[in-house]
Amino acid sequence: MKNTPIAFVGGGNMARALIGGLLQAGTPAEAITVADPGEKARQGAASDFGVRVTASNPGAVETASVVVLAVKPQIMAAVLTELAPVLASETLVISVAAGVTLDRLEQGFGADQPIVRAMPNTPALYGAGMTGMVPNAAVDRTRRALAEEILATAGQVVWLEDESLMDVVTAVSGSGPAYFFALAEQLALAGERAGLAPAVAAQLARQTAFGAGLMLVESGLPAGELRMRVTSPGGTTQAALESLGRNNFDEMVNRAVEAAVRRGRELGDN
Repeated sequence: MKNTPIAFVGGGNMARALIGGLLQAGTPAEAITVADPGEKARQGAASDFGVRVTASNPGAVETASVVVLAVKPQIMAAVLTELAPVLASETLVISVAAGVTLDRLEQGFGADQPIVRAMPNTPALYGAGMTGMVPNAAVDRTRRALAEEILATAGQVVWLEDESLMDVVTAVSGSGPAYFFALAEQLALAGERAGLAPAVAAQLARQTAFGAGLMLVESGLPAGELRMRVTSPGGTTQAALESLGRNNFDEMVNRAVEAAVRRGRELGDN
């Protein structure tokens, strides 16, 4: 992978996360090109990473072996129209656009184009991302391994064979960081209301979120098992969890994920 020419169409946060991971993994900066219409995004990519930059999407992909589509779903149709005439048939395309299906991508590039649809999340910016991926029929074993190697530079990856589950991946891990941020936000506010200084409450919530996440990853234990280990019978944790249960916490989470799944499918239909 290290000398594989890679073009990013779009230079936003997700592209930057992947570029940072690729460089850290040993990919030379000169092997990476970023195409973005925004001068600020191009200047940022050039100064921060030393990669090649251009305002021309076709110019970026003509000689690339891998093209990463990191654009908003709303402009994907225009990008496909622009790139289809110049994209080599053997080029691996990786799309990280939420809700854009393999069928839509194949309509633009053709069914013989090797395409991987991927859904990373924002912790990829810190090398702690979670990415779900699904290939089309044109992706062989070599390109599958290449796509996994690229996305794994930003965190963990998981392959799905059923594309319909990508909307669930989006709802659980793609949107998921915001759910944890919302919980940490409310914990800090609750601490303030109970008398803590705002800075202290924020620090307690922030570090607790970090520590709990680290325990969940490093211990390898199910979340339910860790929850039970923290919960002493008749103690403060049990009182709090019982309050959450009385307010149908499990149903709230389930409805939230279902709402995100529905929205993902709506985006895919548009």
